[in-house]
Amino acid sequence: MVVDLSKVVGFTLPDRPVSWNKRDLLTYAVGVGAKSDDLSLVYELDKSFAALPTYPVVLPLKGDDQDVNVFSERVKGRPIPGMPPVDPNRIVPDPGGNGQPATLVFPRTVRVAREKYVIQTNLGDIESGIVVTAENMLVDPNGVVYAKLYSSAFNVGAKANGDKYTKVIAGPPQAKPIPKDRKPNWVVKDETTPNQAIVFRLSGDYNPLHIDPKIGASAGFGGVILHGLATFGFAARGIIKAVANGDPTALRFFGVRFTSPVKPGDALETSVWEVGPGPNGTVEVTFVTKNLTSGKIALGGGIAYIRKAPSSKL
Repeated sequence: MVVDLSKVVGFTLPDRPVSWNKRDLLTYAVGVGAKSDDLSLVYELDKSFAALPTYPVVLPLKGDDQDVNVFSERVKGRPIPGMPPVDPNRIVPDPGGNGQPATLVFPRTVRVAREKYVIQTNLGDIESGIVVTAENMLVDPNGVVYAKLYSSAFNVGAKANGDKYTKVIAGPPQAKPIPKDRKPNWVVKDETTPNQAIVFRLSGDYNPLHIDPKIGASAGFGGVILHGLATFGFAARGIIKAVANGDPTALRFFGVRFTSPVKPGDALETSVWEVGPGPNGTVEVTFVTKNLTSGKIALGGGIAYIRKAPSSKL
């Protein structure tokens, strides 16, 4: 294969089906820390039962499978012209923040969708690997887009021609700066469990990095780390609970930058500032999630559009 990063930007992979059921939604909720006081997320007969709107982020890897998948095959199974070979055991969320995983959530709920995967932004050949930011569009059988997912991955050790290459053709909204003159409007504390990654992987991301200590060590993390999208989900669930009194339908957009890894069992604290009006009756918030165990910021550049409850929890 000829390596040419200019061919990667804008390339669209063929559509493929994705699907889910209520059990998948329950499993995901527990994987991002939902507990007995989140009954509307973990009890399918609760009168207010609803899916967490960030659930679609797991669908690109889950696909329409109802069994486990082999991560290396899932990653390698859809070649991209111009992209050099990558090691599936060394693919991690971009630690430099060169891309913002995000979800635009629309009010449609369907059981089967088709996925479009567009390699499109911030594709950079840097000294230690290649960063690829991609857009996934989940569409209903009529072709109507109901969710857009942006994600940025760092392919550790992947090499092209050694030249720096960056091209941006699209991307999600970016977070406003954290206000320096006031305290956050909401602070949400939570704690992962030592088995958090074991649960979250059941939603479809079976990357061995998150369960095999030897692979985590070889990637330079000193052992197993939690899925970045699990931390992503922890923050989203906490913000929904604090700002919207637990109404999942209130969240319309959510994005972060992964800035440092979280290990299973680490404690988290998300600080949230309201920074202005958002679209369609929402407010815009800026947030960061700190890993209280390591003392480092785990999620930076956080942005969300969410409908604020009249008496949201401070």
